Amino acid sequence: MARTTATTTARRALRREVPSTVGILADQQDFAAMRDRYPSFPFDDHTTYLHHVEGLLTTLATRGGHTTVALFDPEDYEEYCAETGLDPDTPTSRSRFTAEIAATGACLPYTGQPVEQLVPLLVHRAVRQATWEYATMLLTDIGQCADCGQDIGRSAFDQASRTLTRLLEEAGPGSHHLVLSVPADEQLLAALHAERPPTGPAVLDPTEGAEFATVLAAGIALESPGGLVLRTTTPAAPDRVHGWRLDRGRLVPLTAAEVFNAYCTDATTGEPLPPEPGVDYRAGFDLPQDDHH
Repeated sequence: MARTTATTTARRALRREVPSTVGILADQQDFAAMRDRYPSFPFDDHTTYLHHVEGLLTTLATRGGHTTVALFDPEDYEEYCAETGLDPDTPTSRSRFTAEIAATGACLPYTGQPVEQLVPLLVHRAVRQATWEYATMLLTDIGQCADCGQDIGRSAFDQASRTLTRLLEEAGPGSHHLVLSVPADEQLLAALHAERPPTGPAVLDPTEGAEFATVLAAGIALESPGGLVLRTTTPAAPDRVHGWRLDRGRLVPLTAAEVFNAYCTDATTGEPLPPEPGVDYRAGFDLPQDDHH
């Protein structure tokens, strides 16, 4: 009896060391695709499905292990099963695919978020990852300079990284939020948050920094038009908003009036919007930049 109890205790302890992965169908359309295609999929209603997902996540969290939540895409799942020769209408195949996307796809650690908060975060992460992958593909496909043989994508990424560092240096202390837009075959959007203390360099998430630099590099390498906005928050002062445009691979400062117009115009309708209280719209500042190659 004592040996059985010890074995059970050991297995429970070991179970806490094993990570879990849960795939989520984020919207009604993806849910309907799984429900209609695969009879073995056990749910009929998306709301009920999300309720059970939240219950499962809560149960896993109470066991003390680490849980990763991944975005389950039915189209990617169908392709995966075709490539691997798996029967898509089985729980085992869905489980294998979920394990695969946890390693390579859009995923987040579960930290107790309600499912209505978790799903938008997961979708946002998927959009960021897709943007990063697409911008990386653009840089890879550009190839080498015909004159000097230099890898144009690598050179543009290095230039973008230096430009980002200089921008945060020139911005000074404060909480900085940057938004970058670069039109390509698909619109590329990137956002970055950084904290700059009174002394020392800015602190930012390395993944966000790499994503932002990659999108900026795509704009530089393609010499695409684009725009960058920096919003800085400091204690006891209005927020400051600066702006730049991408012009032939360089960030060119906007005037204060151009920044105001960009912020106070509806991007869809073109109609004017009231200025935001407590915001100081300023010209972009000059950035030391490398000679564009």
